[in-house]
Order: sequence, then C-alpha cells, then structure tokens
Amino acid sequence: MQALHSVNALLLVAVNGLVAALGVLFLRRRAEPRRVWTHLVALGQTLLVAQGALGLLLLADDRRSDDQLHYLYGALALLAVLSPWLYAPADPRGRVAWFTGASVLAAALGVRAYTTGG
Repeated sequence: MQALHSVNALLLVAVNGLVAALGVLFLRRRAEPRRVWTHLVALGQTLLVAQGALGLLLLADDRRSDDQLHYLYGALALLAVLSPWLYAPADPRGRVAWFTGASVLAAALGVRAYTTGG
C-alpha cells in the first residue's frame, strides 16, 4: 500500500505540473483550453483525492509519517484543487486561471508532502 501511495504521489505531481504548464500556455496565448486539458485537470484532482484515500488507509493500518507536516501538506493540496470549484468566476479565462493556480499549488504541495513522507 505504501508503494502505491508513493507512485500515486509522483503521478499527481507530474499531472498537476502538466496541467499548470498547459494552463499558463493557454493564458499567455489567450487561447481557449483544449478538451484534453479539462480531462487532465480532472485526472490531477482524482489522483489527489485517491492519494488522500490511500493515506487514510495507511493511517488505518497504523502506518504513520515521521513528519507531521506531511499531513498538513496533503490536506492543503486537497483544499487547493477543490477551491476553484467554489470560487472560480464564470468567465472562462478566470476559470482557467483559477484551475491553473490550484494545479501549481497542488503540485508544489505534493512535492513537499512527498519529501516529508519518509
């Protein structure tokens, strides 16, 4: 289970990093995001939710991280990807900006969570 948690962490950092890079590209070019980008956003968010579920399963099995910041980084990353659903404006460019920013934050917090996971 711990190996799956680690592999999923790497995947979620990579996917959210890709979403962020493509989102910045769309914003700079003032282009409408492609359908594949919206699917990648959903994949990145799904991987993050799955990561939280895997973490809870590890906690239930009494496998805890040595560093308590690991849990904070994970929780903040989850809140980051959920926030655009509540606060992003209806304007398409604004939504892309919110989801891009959330993906940047999720990827960065995912890296921090991975490094403190031990």
